[in-house]
Amino acid sequence: MTASSGSPAWYLRRLSRMGPREVGGRVGDAVRRRRWRSAPPDGPSVTGARFTAVLPAGTIAAVAPDAAKRLVAEADRLMAGHAAYFGVDRDDLADPDWWYDPKTGRRAPQGYAFDVPYRDEDAVGDVKQIWELSRHQYLTVLAAAYAVTGDERYAERVAEHLRSWWAGNAPLRGVHWTSGIELGIRLLSWVWIRRLLDGWPGAAALFEGNPVAVNQIWHHQRWLAAFPSRGSSANNHVVAEAAGQFAAACAFGWFPSSARWRAEALRSLERQLRANTFLSGLNRELATEYHGLVLELGLAALAEADAAGVPVPATVRPVLLRMTDALAAVVDSRLRPPRQGDADDGHGLVVDGAGTDRWASLLATGDAVFGRLAWWPEVTGTDVRTPLLAALIRPYAKAGTAPAVSRPADRPAHFADAGMTILRSPEDRAEIWCRCDGGPHGFLSIAAHAHADALSVEVRHDGVDVLADPGTYCYHGQPEWRRYFRSTLGHNTLRLDGADQSVSGGPFLWTRHARSRVLVADTSGASDGGTARWCAEHDGYRPSVHRRRVELTPASRELRVVDDVRGPRRAVQLAFHLGPAITADLVGNRAVLTWARDGEDRSAALDLPGQLSWRAHRGESDPPLGWYSAGFGRKEPTTTLIGTGFADGTEGFTTVLRFHG
Repeated sequence: MTASSGSPAWYLRRLSRMGPREVGGRVGDAVRRRRWRSAPPDGPSVTGARFTAVLPAGTIAAVAPDAAKRLVAEADRLMAGHAAYFGVDRDDLADPDWWYDPKTGRRAPQGYAFDVPYRDEDAVGDVKQIWELSRHQYLTVLAAAYAVTGDERYAERVAEHLRSWWAGNAPLRGVHWTSGIELGIRLLSWVWIRRLLDGWPGAAALFEGNPVAVNQIWHHQRWLAAFPSRGSSANNHVVAEAAGQFAAACAFGWFPSSARWRAEALRSLERQLRANTFLSGLNRELATEYHGLVLELGLAALAEADAAGVPVPATVRPVLLRMTDALAAVVDSRLRPPRQGDADDGHGLVVDGAGTDRWASLLATGDAVFGRLAWWPEVTGTDVRTPLLAALIRPYAKAGTAPAVSRPADRPAHFADAGMTILRSPEDRAEIWCRCDGGPHGFLSIAAHAHADALSVEVRHDGVDVLADPGTYCYHGQPEWRRYFRSTLGHNTLRLDGADQSVSGGPFLWTRHARSRVLVADTSGASDGGTARWCAEHDGYRPSVHRRRVELTPASRELRVVDDVRGPRRAVQLAFHLGPAITADLVGNRAVLTWARDGEDRSAALDLPGQLSWRAHRGESDPPLGWYSAGFGRKEPTTTLIGTGFADGTEGFTTVLRFHG
């Protein structure tokens, strides 16, 4: 069992993953926190401040009517006090308690921010539940509803809640001042709230004419300048910190330090966007939702730069372009991307109502800003965010400083640097889509958001999860569930001797990483009636080597998976997790799978290796097995097929999935 986050053993393991420079920086942070314990200074007085980063005339008129309708419906639910976060329904948003966790019923303690043990659910509650409301993204929705309708009820509710939050969360007091990503996203929300409320008579008095608001904005930026995420923690968090700092320094550039903060944040943003992104365009954390988060943050920061006339380094737009092309390449026929690595439902900018497709929205924005390529999938849905961002961001071809980028002429299927390969059938029939994982374990030395999923596969039929990645479910407070959802057994791959391929040192820490390499990635055959092939291996079970081959033959609607274990005799567990829509009838080593799609019955046969003994598991809790998490904080029972036996290196384990029609 790994040490819990925050325990002495965990701190030692965490320290072992840091370099000297990071250790030195964190020592400096600790000294600064002690120095800041005394009463924080007031921010500089501001007179004559104006907000000029407004939307161009006609922007709101470009919002599609159905997107506006969804937005207003969501805003009305919020006005009635209703929302749902991470699987928990809330009805208290008319007058929220900023420190209350509705999941556990606990209330976070007040006091000096850096004394709050936010990782301890017994002391604080579920900190994700507490933090989410204070990202103020529900207020950007209300502000957008005001911009679309002109109804001042929405603006007045926003003002009421901001004044409440500012009064109750003094600088450096309480849980909302403990994490930089929260401050960064909150600043970005405030920028957009001010922009969307610009037509409201009370907007200036709420922000630039309000000393409390000005003091909060200054302290948020002072905090972010002092405590950036460092070294092994410089993942999506540092991008959010830099994007929020940069956005505020552009839109709220009212302070003596604004120019310095803006320049430093832009340097960090440029460096971290490159560092967090493979040359192929995929996010280095190999966690798809963080690809979406970083892309949203980058686009939002670019919008602020262009709105303020701030030149950005020549590398920024090409990184965001590559990320957008990569997203267009990996989604399935229903515009669903892979379910890989951690996912916590985090967004950079929220101005849309329920039912708006996040990934379609990003592709629509990419089309407006960069231009779509001929092979991109069609986006038919609408959203509010795209016309807002597109009104501020200069089109790529007119950006001037952006160097020419060679974009793929055909849809990429193999991303060598990320180790991701997509096998898919032609679009003349219901699509068979298969993601094969042969990439790095994760990003940076701690690989915080990685799962022990080397050589796993994820298979969909016409967008329906058939062999599913189970997801994430939780981060803090439920260690047995956190272990399961990121375990090897929790993925469609093979486990030896009951151990994970990579060694965990805590809920966001891996102390030994399995190393994978792709041996074959031939995706061309599937398009012309032949067979697409992939093969990779990893060394996570030294001295044994697990090698897996996957073949997709669209003509016969067949997917074949062959697992070889080279080395001494080892106990084997081979797992296949079925999606929640799939019903399985397992007899011996054959499972008949059935489901419905768009009112039609679908089926497939799954022939499993006969050398193993097979059993179906569903919704088990001790230990967890047979679960699917559609989103953070939510889980539902699903069927997991586990084959047990031994590998002696003499023969492989062959699995064949045949779709009927």
